[in-house]
Amino acid sequence: MNARAQALRAEGHDVFAFGVGEPDFDPPAYILDAARAAVGDGVSKYTAVTGIPALKSAICKMTEDRRGWSPKPAQVTVSVGAKHALFNVALALYEPGDEVVIPAPYWVSYPEQVKLCGATPVIVETDPESGFKMTPEALERALTPKTKALILCTPSNPTGSAYDEAHLQALLEVWEKKSDSWLVVDEIYADLVYEGFKHVSAARIAERARSRMVVIDGVSKTYAMTGWRIGWSITPEPLAKALNVVQGQSTTNPTALAQRAAVAALEGPFAEIAKMRDAFEKRRNVMLEELRKIDGVKCHTPEGAFYAFPDFRALQGFVHGDKRVENDEDLAFFLLDAARVAAVPGSGFGAPGFLRFSYATSEDRIRAGIGAVRDALARARG
Repeated sequence: MNARAQALRAEGHDVFAFGVGEPDFDPPAYILDAARAAVGDGVSKYTAVTGIPALKSAICKMTEDRRGWSPKPAQVTVSVGAKHALFNVALALYEPGDEVVIPAPYWVSYPEQVKLCGATPVIVETDPESGFKMTPEALERALTPKTKALILCTPSNPTGSAYDEAHLQALLEVWEKKSDSWLVVDEIYADLVYEGFKHVSAARIAERARSRMVVIDGVSKTYAMTGWRIGWSITPEPLAKALNVVQGQSTTNPTALAQRAAVAALEGPFAEIAKMRDAFEKRRNVMLEELRKIDGVKCHTPEGAFYAFPDFRALQGFVHGDKRVENDEDLAFFLLDAARVAAVPGSGFGAPGFLRFSYATSEDRIRAGIGAVRDALARARG
């Protein structure tokens, strides 16, 4: 898909890029200034494997202020992005014979990392009618004596769905009572929530269970710093010591310059971030409005992140040229060829028949791009 989109751009075509999973904004100026200052200060040497003290302290302060609980710096492992933090945890925890419970739709790396460790992903299906949220009953059915971990992402990639406090509390009660497994919570989109939705950290409402809880976060999405590659895990101290060993034999420390910039991000004013969040909310509303103009398409209203995850199952099964469009992958290629729109097939996220559209682009581009989708489908389906 990406190769085809790049080829079209190389041929001079204007491709609507709704597949991208990163903000289109630049990092706020104070972050860039901090990076320049770090260059001037000669920051170019190794740091401690799991991050500089200033960054660990800034992470703890942010977690206390915005997530509502207070970890210690010794619990923090700074990694080369949140994906790296997740894989460190997987390498430290998962073994052959283990099961890891993952609600679907899921971010593509969750089950793949589990399988790379020789463990088995146990997928729990959700649906748009439930807001793509796993029910306590479904979780209870999935937990077994082999369960090593439960992975939750809230707000979610790809759906944008997020658990409110009551729902999250209900899930945590089942997990605490029915399992002695780990809970891995990915909060990378926690600051990007809309219409007054309140993100709730599992670590705040399940204080007694923090001894078997992992929280994943980073600067990539909130601060538009995807390429800087700074993420982290907050874990019990014994696990943090194990992660130090794991990371020490792979990347060693994250880039020193990026760590200094991340300190500035976390300690800087939140006003610039709030502006980006407000822009995303407006774009989300435009995206939903335009998608819902397409006959046969349904779309859950995402509480957070910057993705819409519309259901195109009713619009498959037509012929385009000499090819029949049978599934979401066929549909994605059709839209790329017929509408010059790049979206991500839902099957990669465990949700065949859906497409993921990022609204990390301008409102005008959203209107024009989804309009092109609507027109292409109308032509093809007669």
